[in-house]
Amino acid sequence: MKAVRETTVWETEFQPNHTYLIDGDKIFAYIKVGKKKPIYFTAPLQMNLKGRKFIDLKKNPFDKPTPVVSSTIVKVAGSKGEMYDVDPVAGTCTCMGFTYRGTCKHIGTASSK
Repeated sequence: MKAVRETTVWETEFQPNHTYLIDGDKIFAYIKVGKKKPIYFTAPLQMNLKGRKFIDLKKNPFDKPTPVVSSTIVKVAGSKGEMYDVDPVAGTCTCMGFTYRGTCKHIGTASSK
């Protein structure tokens, strides 16, 4: 596993470039831009690396590379019937929108259940 910072220059709307803990095309955790606290996924997520650029970090900002298991995970159905794992306490979701933007509508849906 290695820590990387995304350096992709996006041609569309602003897309934040986060810091990730990755192994191949699997993400185990990330740190939002401007934050210091890592968010660990309960299960690794697959990331499409096509067209994206990263730099390897010499100092690993992830204190523990072992994913934290949460007992607050809720299954939420997406608009097209896909099922996502949402942790409203940690503020994470397994949908592509959350993977790319760091936010999504499913988190709000899960916290109201």
